[in-house]
Amino acid sequence: MSQPAKSGAPETATVRRAAAQRHRVRQDLASAAMHLFATQGYEATTVDEIAATAGVARRTFFRHFRSKEEAIFPDHDDTLVRVQAVLDCADPHEHPLDTVCRGITEVLRMYAQVPEVSVERYRLTREVPTLREREIASVARYERLFTRYLLGHFDEGAQGYGDDDPLLAEVAASAVVAAHNHVLRRWLRADGKGDVEAQLDHAFDVIKATFGTGIGAGRIPSRAASTTPATVSRHGEVVVAVARTDASPAQILHSIEEALRKA
Repeated sequence: MSQPAKSGAPETATVRRAAAQRHRVRQDLASAAMHLFATQGYEATTVDEIAATAGVARRTFFRHFRSKEEAIFPDHDDTLVRVQAVLDCADPHEHPLDTVCRGITEVLRMYAQVPEVSVERYRLTREVPTLREREIASVARYERLFTRYLLGHFDEGAQGYGDDDPLLAEVAASAVVAAHNHVLRRWLRADGKGDVEAQLDHAFDVIKATFGTGIGAGRIPSRAASTTPATVSRHGEVVVAVARTDASPAQILHSIEEALRKA
């Protein structure tokens, strides 16, 4: 009597080998495309030439990429999956802006993994508008992901005067992506030299200082979230405001305006 096939380690090893093979083919195609674009021009290069240079059939190319401009961006799909995993597995008590910053760090690491390739790709995207448009479309996918994540922490229908969380969520998502792009471009222009993650961390500090901790008190409501964001008192011509550390600038300003109107 035959025994049922055992699952587990052998199956996992097979999956790993298949993933490694897929990664290798995509990298080979990307290298071939970048080489041909650089030596004979983007417009003059065909999919057949890219496939032949990589040593695969034309149909294999189209199993991995829909067009030749996609071929020099082989890692965005996998990176998007990793970023989504960061967001999905975030600690419920972690500030959502911190989670988003951790997510886009995965994108930066994708570029920093092989600096010389990223630098050459940057040069190509500066010279070929079609490749630049493809890159912009790829970055937009991350921004949409972060915007949805941040908006998921706020009740947009409940937004009222002084409650700008939904607005800040969209602006913050754009700011995080813009900060990443700024740091990445500066690093690429320096030929991939320097500690790019440290530069990105500094950019995140600037964003957090700008937006404060008022956007999203976290997924779990806290007792402080239901209290007054700022206590304002007036002493003659002086107004003193004592605010919670998680109060947004808009909430603090609204409290001060209310106090001045009542004075």
